[in-house]
Amino acid sequence: MSEPAVTLRDASMVFDAAGGEVHALDHISLDISDGEFLSLIGPSGCGKSTMLRLIGDLLVPTGGDVAVRGKPAHQARLDRDYAMVFQAATLLEWRRVAANVELPLEIMGVDTAERERRAAEMLHLVGLDAFAHNYPWQLSGGMQQRVSIARALVFQPSILLMDEPFGALDEMTRERMQMELLRIQEQTGTTIVFVTHSIPEAAFLSDRVAVMSPRPGRLVEVIDIDLPKPRVFETREDPRFFAAVTQVRESLRAIEEAT
Repeated sequence: MSEPAVTLRDASMVFDAAGGEVHALDHISLDISDGEFLSLIGPSGCGKSTMLRLIGDLLVPTGGDVAVRGKPAHQARLDRDYAMVFQAATLLEWRRVAANVELPLEIMGVDTAERERRAAEMLHLVGLDAFAHNYPWQLSGGMQQRVSIARALVFQPSILLMDEPFGALDEMTRERMQMELLRIQEQTGTTIVFVTHSIPEAAFLSDRVAVMSPRPGRLVEVIDIDLPKPRVFETREDPRFFAAVTQVRESLRAIEEAT
């Protein structure tokens, strides 16, 4: 078997706060396979985003270990093994779409011709070729998120960390973006770790769903999603989809009743 893309072993996170220590995560152990789509779901404040930030080396665990591609998370960040996409697109309003996508390569010192080539390739991947010379404020929310995904993928990371990227979108746009993301993953083979509060979204997108408890966040259950790929709009009408949604919902309900 190949080495996991991400490994957490007894990872814990305790924050110092004015009122005392806040235990955000408690002894999380999890392997995320190469090419897998794994969603994190749980009550608000359970540490989903904290776990994502541990993987992304935005936080250092106070206990346990986090490895990415068999390396410490900090080294993986230096090696640019992953990219992050947040709920807000965080585009630079004064830069045109193509220039926003090029930004990571510009910071890396990649020459102009190569930056333009790779940005054009990524905009084609997300279906925004015709908007390369627009400004972000001229795009819809869903289109801005596609630009954000293109920017994250432009330096070809093998892992994409996504923190509720579709949370602010309307339902129809959200469903289209879910389809777009699965298409991109199919074409690139990227490993995706995805934070969401939406049970149907987690069930539709994922190979597995990791269910977390209220703070301190613990890993309660990891649910395999039995849905064929590629996922299509009709997948949402498949009895297996409803079964997966029910399984995730019942797992969350059991946590609520136990607390």
